[in-house]
Amino acid sequence: MKNILFVIDDVEYKYFEFNKLVTNFWLIWEYLNRNNSVFITLKKWLYLKRDVPYCIANKTYQENGDIKFQKNTMDIKLNDFDMVFFRPDPPVDIDYINAGYVLSYVDKSKTLVLNDANAIINKNEKLYINEFQDIIPDNIVSADEKTIKKFLFEKKEIIIKPLNRCFGSGVFYLNDTDKNINTILITATNNYKTQVMVQEYLPQIKNGDKRLIYICGKIYDYCVSKVATNNDFKFNEHNKDTLKFAQLTPEEKQIEQKVKTQFEKDGVYLAGLDVIDGKIIEINITSPCFFINEINNIFGINFEKMIVDRIEDYAKYRNNAPLEFV
Repeated sequence: MKNILFVIDDVEYKYFEFNKLVTNFWLIWEYLNRNNSVFITLKKWLYLKRDVPYCIANKTYQENGDIKFQKNTMDIKLNDFDMVFFRPDPPVDIDYINAGYVLSYVDKSKTLVLNDANAIINKNEKLYINEFQDIIPDNIVSADEKTIKKFLFEKKEIIIKPLNRCFGSGVFYLNDTDKNINTILITATNNYKTQVMVQEYLPQIKNGDKRLIYICGKIYDYCVSKVATNNDFKFNEHNKDTLKFAQLTPEEKQIEQKVKTQFEKDGVYLAGLDVIDGKIIEINITSPCFFINEINNIFGINFEKMIVDRIEDYAKYRNNAPLEFV
């Protein structure tokens, strides 16, 4: 039996929204099925006593096909857990970073933190793609008006993304004939004070972007395409109408070999790679959604079992031969 901690989002905790659309539900459910002790906490409940990291946590349990937690809280050393899943949602603000600092004091020889605190602090989800130059769209990161406009008029169509948000929040499509160029750029950059990522527009977005699921050195063949609805150019709603069956192309299967060495070096064990036409547009490492419910329904599998099996095998062999255990 293992002791496992999930650092979840404040909204999940407040309403305990552990339903089958939530990745945390499936992971916690599977770990409980395997007779582990599973606890939940919040990033604000991580703390230090000198150099020893602790958390205030609730123990979870199963009841009538749902997951619940005991109302009494416990103060527990993080080093007493076998694994800590750090999965609160962005924005990656100062509170998020501070929680990462606390996690950086965990004894890695005793406790596996997924993903590593240093990765969360140092590897921005938007910028991280630039470490894989041959499989990404052209992009710039800037707050400067002239720099962004030059890129826009060269590419004709662009996507503008804030660096610290999720679920498509604050993302704009812009073309060089738009009558609102200045307004959109001022809004996106906070009046040219805040850096944003500006990517070339990939026309294949009309077919959706694929979520490739990376677990401890492996990208799975099971994936979904996230398609746009409601007159938007991007996916922004999690429902059955926006998630479609998808298959990896031979080119996309090669992405595993191109990223896993760097991911292992950085302590990125769980990631969701958003891919359009073979190019990575974003690498989700904070709280990647694995669309387990949809994948189970589409492919007729129990994907949560496969994910936990992979993590368990990695945890067992990580100190000997990482990424070479299967």
